[in-house]
Amino acid sequence: MTAIEPDFDVVVIGAGVIGLSAAVAAAEAGRSVLILERNADFGQETSSRNSEVIHAGIYYPAGSLKAEMCVAGRHRLYEFAARHNVPFRQCGKLIVANGDAQSAALAGIEQRACANGVNDLQFLGQSEIAGLEPALNATAGLFSPSTGIIDSHSYMMALLGLAENSCAQLVTHCEVSEIRREGRLWRVVAGHSPDDSILARAVINCAGLMAASVAARIEGLGATHVPHMHYAKGAYFAYGATVPFSHLIYPMPEPGGLGTHLTLDLAGRARFGPDVTWIDDLDYAVDPSKKEQFAASVRQFWPDVDAERLYPDYAGIRPKITGPGEPAADFQISGPDDHGLQGIVNLFGIESPGLTASLPLGERAAALVWQGV
Repeated sequence: MTAIEPDFDVVVIGAGVIGLSAAVAAAEAGRSVLILERNADFGQETSSRNSEVIHAGIYYPAGSLKAEMCVAGRHRLYEFAARHNVPFRQCGKLIVANGDAQSAALAGIEQRACANGVNDLQFLGQSEIAGLEPALNATAGLFSPSTGIIDSHSYMMALLGLAENSCAQLVTHCEVSEIRREGRLWRVVAGHSPDDSILARAVINCAGLMAASVAARIEGLGATHVPHMHYAKGAYFAYGATVPFSHLIYPMPEPGGLGTHLTLDLAGRARFGPDVTWIDDLDYAVDPSKKEQFAASVRQFWPDVDAERLYPDYAGIRPKITGPGEPAADFQISGPDDHGLQGIVNLFGIESPGLTASLPLGERAAALVWQGV
């Protein structure tokens, strides 16, 4: 009896930064790769709706995947951007504190960073901050010279180009409705009829906001291996004037995120955000009435902000696997050793610092999917 041959070695579901990175890793290893994306183009969701910051690896628990992947990914991302002409700038950031309690908490942040291998933070007193950023209101701060910004669209374009150069293919407007076992292969149904399907040796689920929904469609995957997804929406407001800052400015972290911070794009345009709003359905609208709330947050570190120059910009949604009031979860890469299905890897909770960590995350997923295949 003739063995059935697959259409592709690997189907990657989701064409965000992680999916594209996984596709590059698999294709450059000689695998035939098909990338399926439900939207009209790559990177339309979390990968393009963030602050585009290259994180240093400061905040994450020592030994966590977030810490490991962020620190490794930061080095790799700077190298990748330089090699492939992706616009970026290593501008550095300031984490600022006001008052004795916040100033004391900076020491804990520095200790955690050191435990993660981030050893270049510099503690600054009030006068040193004034010398670096005179418009800031802060009693103390930590300066991270390793933090930067990147053009995420150009980065994803470069990843897609590398994948396609190794014969990977991207198909858009293609939502996966079923993944079922056929012998040693997987049939991925992705289209408007059951005939729209692909046979593959392996499937990597990098669907981001839809990762849990996709995983629930995998035949034989127990419900205990599909976490409940929580959506944390973060809005951004832009500033309609030049700001007197050359570094990224972050307040102390808050539950659900890193606080309403100031980031700069590569053209020097300033934006503030994100805030945190827990939502049930995907909704990217930015509420203009939040302007005063944003202005109040920004005044804590920039008293001279002009609220009338703030205007709604965009929003992103984090695919969290823990909800309000719960401790932040680590990245979750669930492979055959975890759930028992050969050729299946699911990635859950890939929020910040997913952009920074994208290269090692994609490589880890592409390697893990071959366990037992």
